[in-house]
Amino acid sequence: MNFQTAPGASATRRLARRPDALLLDFGGVLFQTTKRPTGRRDAAELLHAELAAVGHDVSSAELHRALDAGLRALKDWKNSAGRRREPVELAPREIWTDFLASDLPDAVRATLAADAAGLLDRITPVLSDHEVRPGVVELLECAAELSIPVGIVSNAHSGRAHRALLERHGLSSHIGVQIYSDEVGMRKPHPGMVQLAATALGTTAERCWFVGDTVDRDVVAGRRASVGAVVLTRSQHTDEPPYSVDASADAVFATPLELVPVLAATVPDTTAERLPSTTGGESAVAVPAHVAAPRAILLDHGGVISTSVKDVAAQRRFGADIARRMREAGLSTDDAVMTSALETARFRHRQWKDGGEHSSRVLEITPREFWCEIVGAGLAAAERAWLRAEATELSYHYASVKSSTSIRPGVRDLLERARTAGIPVGIVSNTLSGRAVRRRLADADLGDLFAVQIYSDELGRRKPDRAMPDEAIAALGVHPEHCWFVGDKPDRDMVAAHAAGIPVAILVRGGSLDDATVDHAATLDGPERPDVVIDSIHELDRLLCEAISPGNPPSADTRRRQERALS
Repeated sequence: MNFQTAPGASATRRLARRPDALLLDFGGVLFQTTKRPTGRRDAAELLHAELAAVGHDVSSAELHRALDAGLRALKDWKNSAGRRREPVELAPREIWTDFLASDLPDAVRATLAADAAGLLDRITPVLSDHEVRPGVVELLECAAELSIPVGIVSNAHSGRAHRALLERHGLSSHIGVQIYSDEVGMRKPHPGMVQLAATALGTTAERCWFVGDTVDRDVVAGRRASVGAVVLTRSQHTDEPPYSVDASADAVFATPLELVPVLAATVPDTTAERLPSTTGGESAVAVPAHVAAPRAILLDHGGVISTSVKDVAAQRRFGADIARRMREAGLSTDDAVMTSALETARFRHRQWKDGGEHSSRVLEITPREFWCEIVGAGLAAAERAWLRAEATELSYHYASVKSSTSIRPGVRDLLERARTAGIPVGIVSNTLSGRAVRRRLADADLGDLFAVQIYSDELGRRKPDRAMPDEAIAALGVHPEHCWFVGDKPDRDMVAAHAAGIPVAILVRGGSLDDATVDHAATLDGPERPDVVIDSIHELDRLLCEAISPGNPPSADTRRRQERALS
């Protein structure tokens, strides 16, 4: 395939006009990505260690073979997706269940899928090395001097890992918005990714330059989005597209450094105005004498493992920080508008949750829906576009600051007793960001005490949907009849547990409900009624201790778990 190395006459005119925004691919433009010779072996070792820690005996060699096969199939899938007009991105869970772990045992596959996004984040830097390309810093500084906002538009299995790389190399402060396929649900050559970035930076695709390194994805995406100019910086992927492509760039340069003087020589175009960026926001039981010993325990997080208190001041600071970041991206959002939008969103989100929990299939709101439709209601299109682009990361940080949390007394004793007894413990929790909960538990030095963690935002379903406990049960490889489920909400936790066939659904006081509401739940006749009501996690620990006491010997399966836990 032939490439022009310098712009022709018509392309020269396009490249002479200063863009409203500069949109950059990640790999091949900002970073040179090189596969590490031992990357797959090291990734297999990482997975082996994580699986072994929760009781799965899968050899590194088997995991290495699965990664080899899965990554090859994934490459074929990506090439095929590139032929589609508007390809959608695989969810992190799909990458593990359908590609990287598709031929591994069911329980192993479910365990990997439970922390799908986190695992992709951890293995991405293991599989490849990333080096900042020549001229990148100069290009970003040139854009800043010309007041041209910069956005990232990248296909990625882990936008989280890409964000971390930008931060590590000191480039994040130059970027107004980051669009990653795993976070927005579509992948190049879908023109929507480019259009979303342009809108989030307060302009249109027609008034942007898009810089990539591939013809089949980047050039095609740019042309479909009708960008002002498409530029390639040559990489190992540039000259060998997987199939013939009827599209070409306006210019091809060896490195981003060669693009710097071209951008510096541009002349501002005053024939059109940037999009408006802001509008006013809308105003927005008693314990039974004997309970059979479990082979697994499932715990809710909020109200069971931890308690929380809303931090209104932190929420307001977060709203102001979002507004600041929007202004840095070229928008003119006011602190008060975004703070008000966040405050109103709390009530809208509660209404959304209450309205969707009356059927057997209960979907979780996606980060994009939360930030665009709940928080962004009443904001301008450019602001909603920015929120959509940053939704996944915003959910993580918002979930980290919106409440002050503390681990409930007795939790560590319970978890350590269960581990000593060889009884795996899983988390089944509705949450805005499972990633934030994982980090909080890791900070409390509790993360390693859980065999699996199932969060609604990662699964796409929320309690009272039985899919959540079902997923945990599958990962733990046990029968629901041998489980305990502990929650603090009758209408979500008790209903989900009973729907999944779990015979011991325990309601704990001290969570989100007052004692009168808990007492009332114990009088109900339907699936909301708990089988056991306890006052504290200490009482749950005592109940477990009694259940596994010498007078109630563990099963052979539990003894094997005990031996593994103690070895």
